[in-house]
Amino acid sequence: MKYFFLALFLGFSVMALSQNKISGIITDSDKLPLAGVSIYAPAIQASTTSDANGFYSFSRIPSGKISFIFSYVGFTTLQRDFQVSEDGIQADIILQEDVHLMDEVIISTAFNKLQSQNVMKVEHESIKSLQQKGITTLIEGLTTIPGVSQISTGASIGKPVIRGLSSNRVLVYSQGVRLENQQFGDEHGLGLNDSGIESVEVIKGPASLLYGSDALGGVLYFIPEKFANANTIKADVDQKYYSNTEGTSTSVGVKGSTDKWKFLGRGSYSAHSDYEIPGGDKVTNTRYNELDLKGGIGYNTQSVSSIFRYNFNRLDLGMTEDGIAEQSNSKKTEFPRQAVDNHIMSLHNKIFFKNSSLDADFGYIMNFRQEFEDSPEAALDMHLRTFNYDLKYNFPKTTKIELIAGIQGMHQQNENFGEESLIPNATINDFGVFGTANYEWGKSAVQAGLRYDHRNLSSEANGISGEEGSFEALDLDFDSFNASLGYKTDLTKELLLRLNLASGFRAPNLAELTSNGVHEGTNRYEIGDSNLDKEQNFQVDLNLEYTSEHFEFFANAFYNYIDNYIYAAPSAAMIEDYVIFNYTQDNARLYGGEVGFHFHPHPLDWLHIETSFETVTAKKEGGDYLPLIPANTWSNTIRTEFGIKEWLSSGYARVNSTSTFAQTNTDLNETTSTAYTLINAGFGGKIKMANNSFDFSVSANNIFDKEYISHLSRLKVDEIPNIGRSIIVGLKFAI
Repeated sequence: MKYFFLALFLGFSVMALSQNKISGIITDSDKLPLAGVSIYAPAIQASTTSDANGFYSFSRIPSGKISFIFSYVGFTTLQRDFQVSEDGIQADIILQEDVHLMDEVIISTAFNKLQSQNVMKVEHESIKSLQQKGITTLIEGLTTIPGVSQISTGASIGKPVIRGLSSNRVLVYSQGVRLENQQFGDEHGLGLNDSGIESVEVIKGPASLLYGSDALGGVLYFIPEKFANANTIKADVDQKYYSNTEGTSTSVGVKGSTDKWKFLGRGSYSAHSDYEIPGGDKVTNTRYNELDLKGGIGYNTQSVSSIFRYNFNRLDLGMTEDGIAEQSNSKKTEFPRQAVDNHIMSLHNKIFFKNSSLDADFGYIMNFRQEFEDSPEAALDMHLRTFNYDLKYNFPKTTKIELIAGIQGMHQQNENFGEESLIPNATINDFGVFGTANYEWGKSAVQAGLRYDHRNLSSEANGISGEEGSFEALDLDFDSFNASLGYKTDLTKELLLRLNLASGFRAPNLAELTSNGVHEGTNRYEIGDSNLDKEQNFQVDLNLEYTSEHFEFFANAFYNYIDNYIYAAPSAAMIEDYVIFNYTQDNARLYGGEVGFHFHPHPLDWLHIETSFETVTAKKEGGDYLPLIPANTWSNTIRTEFGIKEWLSSGYARVNSTSTFAQTNTDLNETTSTAYTLINAGFGGKIKMANNSFDFSVSANNIFDKEYISHLSRLKVDEIPNIGRSIIVGLKFAI
């Protein structure tokens, strides 16, 4: 942890006063002022809005070239770069009308461009839009994004799956730093709460160029809540009720900003009983409780913008053993149970030079995971501490070329304090160096990059060699070179084409290298192999997007070839009553994609008809299918937007039908699953009463209480259905 506080000290110690200013008037094409336009500077995470006269201003911002985003509903989002100096600049803006969805700035890629300008296709979804779909957990909301699924254990634990790849093949970023929380485990969830998160970006495909090992399958990049506009203070209370689990969730937040300082704080607590299946029975001990605290502070100077954020998340999770047994409405977890504490500390510094800049991100993550079998003494007690750093230099930008070079690294320590050990005490050190360039001409752009990574993994010996739970000492090195090449062009005014080729890699994790014992979560005896090689893949992505005034269409196709894919294969031998599974490797290929459209007919611009279909096929080189591959899914939504006089604004209503097809392309040791269709609905908006207003929402998922079992449910082997009808009511007040 000393490394993180050293980085924190260096970040804040270089601060000095600044008087830099940018201001202007925002108008439409008829020169009429626009009030309420959102202006955001991603580099310094500062925002404001235009007043009734269209006027906006920023004070005390760093010198150098700063990018500003101007967005307003019904108008084309505009991204402009300004050379800010102490003399201040006047920057008047004209926005063009556009009925299309607002363009978003993509943060997870190197050059932070608008989605329409980005060479790589990245899915962007606001957390507010996910919450309007009636989600119970954050991972549940992610599954509504085409190409994203989850491996679930009841209603509380979900592991993200991107195009058939999961676990250590999907990297999660929060607060701009890599999240490490023993994600290899089957019963280990995402470990994040949706409270205090602004949006999520999903990279579907290898992203090792920017993120190194474990981004072989893709990246989930969570963008935290923005600070308040300059010279304002805001506070809110958000309350939700969940009928199925008789659960409640409360979130309270406050944030404020001056010209120099900005801060925010948010706390939330939720408690849920066992989830109910169709017919009225509850699945015993699937209850859970969650406490989440988030805070942040930032300060800008003439040369540096520094932002420190902290997130504490505590999960108390019940683990069902008997399935549908004793019925209870209690929210107190019983044995067996998990207790997980997660601390995320991040420091982002952006140092501005005359025509270039340096991003210096530091993170420190502490993950304490305990499992209690039948007593208050933890049988499993794992402490994972991770320090990571990410330094990127942004070279001076020319008219057509942008260039970035950087280094990244990670120092990680795993220690065991319980009676049992799933993995040994170990230390991992990563180092990577990369460069990437973006070249634009006319309506086209090319982006390319190269990267080298090295990982050293050393672990301690434990136990008596040959006996269950013993580990041999390891000292292993893994190296990988990776590259990416992408091309984007506007074929016509309405039609956009993207083609991306990229390689990625993943070093084997500790469980795959060292396992030697019964894995209670899978009821099998697992044996690792210290001779496993790294996984290396190559993927081709093709994206077509058509956008006209009232119709939008997209089609994504991918082919992913993986050398040395690691998986656990059963043997004919048994130890006691457990089948022995050995970790082994085979080449694999995955292919498929997503297709969909959005229709909002004129003059019924308030009506939106949306549909999407997603599919993935995954096979080993010998022809057998890979396990835990999501079934094909077809989703259809009818959505309306409306207002009623002055008392209801931002109103919406939606009806959704999601059809999941039967999954018969299964691994030899995996059961098939049947098809099912779920009907969901919801409505909400902002109600104004006198001088007060509040947001409300009502959602109903699985309206007809359909009994089904998801193919990726870990309770499928026990024939335990997924959650039944769930009604969620939410209220949010500004205070």
